[in-house]
Amino acid sequence: VQLQASGGGSVQAGGSLRLSCAASGRAFSSYATGWFRQAPGKEREFVAAMSWWGGSTRYADSVKGRFTISRDNAKNTVYLQMNSLKPEDTAVYYCAARDTIQVAADDAEYPYWGKGTLVTVSS
Repeated sequence: VQLQASGGGSVQAGGSLRLSCAASGRAFSSYATGWFRQAPGKEREFVAAMSWWGGSTRYADSVKGRFTISRDNAKNTVYLQMNSLKPEDTAVYYCAARDTIQVAADDAEYPYWGKGTLVTVSS
């Protein structure tokens, strides 16, 4: 599976962005997917994850109520809708996938990664 994230950009605090992660390769619809981010000088951290059928989701406490993960298996695409953005959301965002049905928050559980997309939130 190959992944490509897009949709990053610069917004002011309180604004919104939607990230997309396009996947190529067969059987992507059976993969759990996740979003992670890495801010300058910090370790990569978990943001959100979704099971392959979309029935199970998990979010980091810092984004609950503001971010929503979704997927369209027909388009082999996963999305991250980000609302009420804060300066502390500034980071490079990565999408990842794992060929199991369960979600996970540990980046070590994801063997497939896309290149990141930069999100910058100004105050």
